[in-house]
Formats: sequence, structure tokens, C-alpha cells
Amino acid sequence: MFAADRASAGLGMELLEAGDARAVVRMTVSRQMLNGHQIAHGGYVFMLADTAFACACNARGPVTVAAGADITFIAPAGEGDVLVATAAERVSYGRSGIYDVTVRRGDEVIAEFRGRSRAIG
Repeated sequence: MFAADRASAGLGMELLEAGDARAVVRMTVSRQMLNGHQIAHGGYVFMLADTAFACACNARGPVTVAAGADITFIAPAGEGDVLVATAAERVSYGRSGIYDVTVRRGDEVIAEFRGRSRAIG
């Protein structure tokens, strides 16, 4: 799935690990990702977390999509920062699941994301 994800590839995201309802994705914040305050736009941080979520919930098959998600921004990121999103399943029930994603810059937590999935395949 990740190999066909043009949106994530276009931002330079790298899939570091995927399997057993878990995934790790890395992205470097570029100048084009900065908002008017010269910090990473929250949409890019959300997209990184969402990509890790998608990789985790599709790691075992069947085809799974997001049913909803929310994010809490904890610290800003700046140009050149390397962000790593680690996603893990918390619970699955029927065709649905709940996943948590932590986005870090080194050891510092930048954001916490919770995604809700739904298998469609």
C-alpha cells in the first residue's frame, strides 16, 4: 500500500517498519511545510501520523480505511526537524479498530494522534 502512496512519497516520507498492526514512518520538515509562524503546519504533522496509522491498520489486510481521527499538538516542529510517527493498534473489534500514533522529534513528543479504522475488503 505504501509503495503506491504518491501523497506520502511526495513529502519524502519513508516507511521504516510495518507489520503486526504496527508501523513507523519518518519525514523531514521542509521549508514548504512551514506556516506563517515559521513552524511546521499542523496538516503535515497530521498527514505523517495518518500515514503511519494507514500502514499499521493495513499491515495485516484486509483493505482498511480511516473512519475518523483526531490529533493533539504538543510541541512545534521546525525546518529540518526529522519527525518519526509510531503507530500501534490498541483494539480491534469486528471490522473496526482504534490506533494510537505518537509523533516524535528525537525523544520529544510533538503530537499524539488517535485513529479509528474500518475494514472494507
